[in-house]
Amino acid sequence: MRKVTVAATQMRCREQGALDAAEALVREAAGAGANIILLQELFETKYFCQKPDAGYYGLAVEAGKSPAVARFSSVARELGAVLPISFFERSNNALYNALAIIDADGAVLGVYRKSHLPDGAGYCEKFFFCPGDTGFSVWDTAYGRIGCGVCWDQWFPEAARIMALKGAELLLYPTAIGTEPEEPGLDSRGHWQACMCGHAAANLVPVAASNRIGAEREGGSEITFYGSSFIADGQGRIVRGMDDRTEGFVAAEFDLDALRDARAAWGVFRDRRPDLYGEILTLDGGRRMSRLSRSPRT
Repeated sequence: MRKVTVAATQMRCREQGALDAAEALVREAAGAGANIILLQELFETKYFCQKPDAGYYGLAVEAGKSPAVARFSSVARELGAVLPISFFERSNNALYNALAIIDADGAVLGVYRKSHLPDGAGYCEKFFFCPGDTGFSVWDTAYGRIGCGVCWDQWFPEAARIMALKGAELLLYPTAIGTEPEEPGLDSRGHWQACMCGHAAANLVPVAASNRIGAEREGGSEITFYGSSFIADGQGRIVRGMDDRTEGFVAAEFDLDALRDARAAWGVFRDRRPDLYGEILTLDGGRRMSRLSRSPRT
């Protein structure tokens, strides 16, 4: 048996002391036995993407100079915990919504750059970030092979399936999601959770999501983040979940070997037909252009 305990945290925005608050949650979760601890998206600051404002470009830092990555590398090493850490990355002239994967010895295994960027009222991420260029990776950590997406990535089954095909044993999604500024009656919480539970069920891989809580205002826009951080098991059932206002964490234990055996026995990977899935590489579900580009016979 290879058992691992995963924790998903949530907290409200802090203009001062965000790293201290995040570290306190990590330490609390580690003290409760968590081996892999997930913090929310862009937790160092408020969610500044509600309105386009070039002044926030100055928050971006190189991965090797990120205060959050440096601090939590030290924390991970001390606690012996795996910590995916969200940060605003600068790489020369490019800016990314990024995630550093920190192993239990404090080593940064790599950086994932958010692939899918939302562009709508309250979530203007295409103004701030370049589309991620890392693809969907998995990392062998001290406690198993993990795959990570960031927020809007979690709505795309293709991303989850690719990580599962690469052997991900757990899928982790740091998140910043809440109300819609121009549609106050819309509550996406159930849809949000259902999408990720679907990834867990379709791939027989547990999923954890960490979201922020509280109301945040920016340039006349306001979002109330609905928390509801949760952990789903390999059948897509939410086994631990939080409400929309409490700071803290939830944790769940999984046997990775038992999950591996379940995936093999269920046959969803054995019975896949990649030869029939070509349309998934198109935007409109039509035939791929490479098949249509042949010159007609004359």
